[in-house]
Amino acid sequence: MALLPRLRQLLRRPFSASTVAARRPTPSQPHGEHLHEDALRTILTDDPNDARAFRALAEIVRRRAAQTPNPEDPLTAPPEEARQRAADLAVWSLAEELAGHPRAWRPLLELGRLSVADDPEGASRRLATAASREPSGEALAEGLAILREAGMPTEALGLGVGHWRAREHTPEVGRHLVLAALEADRVAEARQHLASLELHPGTEELRAELGRAVAAREQTSPR
Repeated sequence: MALLPRLRQLLRRPFSASTVAARRPTPSQPHGEHLHEDALRTILTDDPNDARAFRALAEIVRRRAAQTPNPEDPLTAPPEEARQRAADLAVWSLAEELAGHPRAWRPLLELGRLSVADDPEGASRRLATAASREPSGEALAEGLAILREAGMPTEALGLGVGHWRAREHTPEVGRHLVLAALEADRVAEARQHLASLELHPGTEELRAELGRAVAAREQTSPR
């Protein structure tokens, strides 16, 4: 089964917050890893945005899924591709559970990252929800990075313009917006976002760096 239909199946499952801290039955898992996984799930139940705990738990479920074939998903793909798919599905399932928390934004970023290639509109919605749940702009900056890395600078601009508060958010948001505008060949817009960064104190060095990039593009752009 292709990744996107399987992910959609997972999305349609009813969410229960009680499952977030529950370890999956894995008899072959070492006892020490059981305890570590339980501890990580407890941390994430309290704070679903804990970056270190999320990365560590995602690595555990990814590694375990890659080692255990899914009987519901015939391995018609090459072994390495099948393992990667199984690992992605396991991380998706984990992120989906955690995303049910009303304050969760990091799991939504992971869902966006996993779905951006096959479901760009759905990914953009998840990234927008993550941005709306996080006040410092960190989630917005990471969401913009995900879209830029996927070759979607126009979508990044749409996300950023709708959520960016230049005075309050991390300057990383402005950096991504300027670069996304350049990648989308919207040089005038890049200059506007660069000017907006003046509203955030302490961005002189960043503005000088981005200013050089904008000036270089202005010199090469047709007039």
